[in-house]
Amino acid sequence: MFENLSSRLEKSFKILKGEGKITEINVAETLKDVRRALLDADVNFKIAKSFTETVKEKALGQDVLNALKPGQLMVKIVHDELAALMGGDSADLDIKTNPSVILMAGLQGSGKTTFSGKLANFLKSKQGKRPLLVACDVYRPAAINQLKVLGEQIGIPVYAEEGNMNPVQIAKEAVKFAKTQGYNLVIVDTAGRLAVDEEMMDEISRLKQALNPHEILFVVDAMTGQDAVNTAKEFNDRLDFTGVILTKMDGDTRGGAALSIKSIVNKPIKFVGTGEKMEAIDRFHPNRMADRILGMGDIVSLVEKAQEQYDEEEARRLQKKIAKNQFDFNDFLSQIGQIKKMGNLKDLASMIPGVGKAIKDLDIDDDAFKGIEAIIHSMTPQERENPGILNGSRRKRIADGSGTTVVEVNRLLKQFEETRKVMRKMTGAEGKGIGRKMMKSSGKRR
Repeated sequence: MFENLSSRLEKSFKILKGEGKITEINVAETLKDVRRALLDADVNFKIAKSFTETVKEKALGQDVLNALKPGQLMVKIVHDELAALMGGDSADLDIKTNPSVILMAGLQGSGKTTFSGKLANFLKSKQGKRPLLVACDVYRPAAINQLKVLGEQIGIPVYAEEGNMNPVQIAKEAVKFAKTQGYNLVIVDTAGRLAVDEEMMDEISRLKQALNPHEILFVVDAMTGQDAVNTAKEFNDRLDFTGVILTKMDGDTRGGAALSIKSIVNKPIKFVGTGEKMEAIDRFHPNRMADRILGMGDIVSLVEKAQEQYDEEEARRLQKKIAKNQFDFNDFLSQIGQIKKMGNLKDLASMIPGVGKAIKDLDIDDDAFKGIEAIIHSMTPQERENPGILNGSRRKRIADGSGTTVVEVNRLLKQFEETRKVMRKMTGAEGKGIGRKMMKSSGKRR
């Protein structure tokens, strides 16, 4: 996402990064290019024009022309305005009431049902909520079954009434059920509908009236660009929703919806869907997104993802093994599992400043670890615990068993030994110093 926009903006700023004299004409040229880049990213024309006019006004007001590094100051102004355009601050859900009701709305095929499951899973694991999913899409074949399958996958119950074609009645009964059974969050999945379908729009209006939900989330496919923004406006005029969910943000989207939607409907983007897995959901942070658009990475999100998988007890056990040079392939496999849980590999790598641009043309498969895992799984328990015993014949057997070559097995063994050496260094005096600093900083944050 935003790859094309990022590279276009980078080219725009090159005008101001030269050694020559910076003039008002240079600034105007740069911003004309920025506006073209935004339009190519499918940003609404009025928003793109207003954005560049605001940036120009602020740039000349802050005396960019006489600044020591005009290019850098200009990037900062554009960064701040991009963040403001997308909402400024991240927005929380209003789910303090017991039970809180979230009503999901949107077009057909926008990903409502899947996102309902993702959101339930997120709020259960991150906020300790006890959610109940409610199947109110009574029109689409297999919609109820789809929600039940998702619920089973994430361990969250689904309330459904087979044969009942009245979604308002189903939703009301579900809320009563949630109260008696101790569920403190109710997420109502509804049928996809077109804004021009008066009967269906009346139905969702009745659902809103009957439930008086704490949150009405409009789910929209980011791939639809400006159409998504126009649809959001039509839905908002009827529902006055509380927030936007952008799905399929990992696809080949130009990003126009994310950049335009807040200005058009004046409602915050609260979450984004970033992949197919149930864990592929992120809170939307305008500042961090602006960082990524301008190629600055997103270290904060990367650290947060790593911390979610961090197990203090496991880390202590691992440190002892590393100190005794006993780190083995079982531990290595466990670490791979933790990395995989963090999300899409290319998306993770792009959060590191400077890396996003370097890998934008690379196809980083989520199955990148498949070969490594196959090799380790083809080892005997004894071989995993004692890599030193892996002689030529054992390596040949492992290669055959994993569908790889002896060369690939040898490469993994070499990488594994190098990893052990680096880890051992980190547990020495230098590593302990780093560890102490990290403990101090985390203590301050608490």
